[in-house]
Amino acid sequence: MKKPAKTSLTLIILTLIFAQICVVRSQESTEDLKTCLDSIFPGIKVQVNATGETQPAHNITFVLSLKQQTEVYVEYFNFTIFGFLNGTDKVAMFNITDNNFPLGDSPKEYDGNFSVPEQAWGITYGEITLNYTATYIAEFGSLELPYKITLGFIMTNVENVYLRATEEQFRILNQTYWELLQNYTELQGSIIELDSTRRLAVVLGITTVFFVAATLYVIMRKPREPW
Repeated sequence: MKKPAKTSLTLIILTLIFAQICVVRSQESTEDLKTCLDSIFPGIKVQVNATGETQPAHNITFVLSLKQQTEVYVEYFNFTIFGFLNGTDKVAMFNITDNNFPLGDSPKEYDGNFSVPEQAWGITYGEITLNYTATYIAEFGSLELPYKITLGFIMTNVENVYLRATEEQFRILNQTYWELLQNYTELQGSIIELDSTRRLAVVLGITTVFFVAATLYVIMRKPREPW
């Protein structure tokens, strides 16, 4: 086999290997997503897959699919993803808007990847607005019907890492408290023993002083012998 032929064969093999790797990675990334919405409306099916769980300052990946059930022309489409700062304050994190397009035989897909705000936690909330016309074919001719749809649904759960950190600190403080309480109890026992020892020493000291004083008193009071 000539050298150019060998080179071409090598390039073909490498291309096939690279393509296979890309397919595997694509399948793996899709498997990581969960289905958040899978609904059929008049003339159109809407499906949203997104990251199941994440953390503040981490990413959310999503894939949104619009598939026609009959002939559909979309006048307006909007997809907004909301998060909640500190678990309460609603804030828009991502937005897609599209206008005036027909849906073909193949699904129309939108995908994206964005970072969650650092202070956001709890659920994320997706909201879709669709203004479109669906055309139905009947025996007497075609029938066009306009629709305006707005729907919301829960998406990715953002872990409350601040609560987890607080719980961990509380656990440490609680453990420290019980260790200090145990040390205090042991120290209190030692103090009681030391106090008892001190009291005994005081009693012994007083007794000793009294005994010495009594002895001196007896000696001083003893009659002297004549010379």
